[in-house]
Amino acid sequence: MEIISISGQLRTELGKKGSKSTRKKELIPCVLYGGGQAVHFSTTFNEVRSLIYTADFKVASIALEDQSVKAIVKDVQFHPLTDEIIHIDFLRLVKGHPIKVELPIRFTGVSPGVKLGGRLVQQLRKIKVKTIPEKLVHELTLDISTLEMGQAIRVRDIDIAEGIEIINQPSIPVASVQVPRALKAEEGEEEEEGTETPEAAEATEE
Repeated sequence: MEIISISGQLRTELGKKGSKSTRKKELIPCVLYGGGQAVHFSTTFNEVRSLIYTADFKVASIALEDQSVKAIVKDVQFHPLTDEIIHIDFLRLVKGHPIKVELPIRFTGVSPGVKLGGRLVQQLRKIKVKTIPEKLVHELTLDISTLEMGQAIRVRDIDIAEGIEIINQPSIPVASVQVPRALKAEEGEEEEEGTETPEAAEATEE
């Protein structure tokens, strides 16, 4: 699992006024929850860029004065007009304490339906799980090597390690192989060619 190191500075000015003052210094106000306390600190955009703007699941290692804390991003607030990051909430990873996170899905194998010309459509890109930090993984895998044309593969088909609980409903489709329009058109033409109208049958008999 990739760990992103972040350098943070503890904040003493809190509330809206304090956050506004922090942003004027081109810093991002942050809060670290968990472990029975809330720690307020600030960091820079460059420190968190690779942690926020990614589809991968990453853990943050936050350096605050004389300590380093492992945490995950729980919430990010963006400015409604500029999309600038204006606040980040982190959750401290505490050994043995369950957490809920969203993990990306990676497909393994090759779908027979795709080989025949079908199009793989992914309905879910992340799965919500419950686990403890010691069992945390950076992704979940789903084998699509038996996925035929017109079929779907579901949450219940995901291969999960011991100690990880999937929260999503088991019956929700994760991906499916759709039949292309060209193949549907060909099938329709074949059906029409194989269908004889009553008038044509009577003409043949005569």
